[in-house]
Amino acid sequence: MNARPKKSFGQHFLHEKRYIDRIVSSISPKDGDTLVEIGPGEGAMTLPLLAVAKRMTAIELDTDLIPGLQQRAAAIGDLRIVHSDVLKVDFGALAAELGAERLRIAGNLPYYISSPILFHCVEHAAAIQDMHFMLQKEVVDRMAAEPGSKVYGRLSVMLQLACRVTPLFTVPPGAFRPPPKVDSAVVRLVPLPVDQRPAGDPAKIHAVVKAAFAMRRKTLANTLKGMIDEATIRAVGIDPRARAETLAPTDFVKLANVM
Repeated sequence: MNARPKKSFGQHFLHEKRYIDRIVSSISPKDGDTLVEIGPGEGAMTLPLLAVAKRMTAIELDTDLIPGLQQRAAAIGDLRIVHSDVLKVDFGALAAELGAERLRIAGNLPYYISSPILFHCVEHAAAIQDMHFMLQKEVVDRMAAEPGSKVYGRLSVMLQLACRVTPLFTVPPGAFRPPPKVDSAVVRLVPLPVDQRPAGDPAKIHAVVKAAFAMRRKTLANTLKGMIDEATIRAVGIDPRARAETLAPTDFVKLANVM
């Protein structure tokens, strides 16, 4: 029996098999992988992943969905369901609890809270091998945007400093129940090796990026006023008259390191 999607949870259940198959193929699960799914819903992705991995964990906030999912999974493999808001889950602690060096994370993320979930995962990147998410296509475009793009911004910079971001394919509204009003897309994120991550204080980097993009049409000299003066910006090889959208992600690290 199909569950009734709840607007309060931003639920859109994926049902079209060809897209489910493409997602599972993109994840390419293997027996022994420590898979964690965020928001399994009715189990459209969960069950085919579980059939290969044999064991996995799902994080679900909606208590009404849990009994049906447990019942459907019982004959396939060992599914552990964590009833929690994903933003409260410590992935490092979860990896240790599951006896895994790193987790493989997947999920059809609710559009209204996708950015907070992405930032939360990045905070725990050391415990994550890779991530495969379905998101609003506009969000995926921003995640992968390059400097100079109209959609390049805070999300682009913060994710690209931590991960390799690869858009995979678009999923139309009709593949969901109920259909969302926009296209969706699947994206792969692979955390960068430690030696490729920025050497700097994450809090300072985030503060500089947030301030720099707060007023997109203004120059760095204006947006960073009170944080970094023009002479210091120039000293690290960046034009104070430039706008944030023209800077590479690593430029923000340089700025944060001289705050």
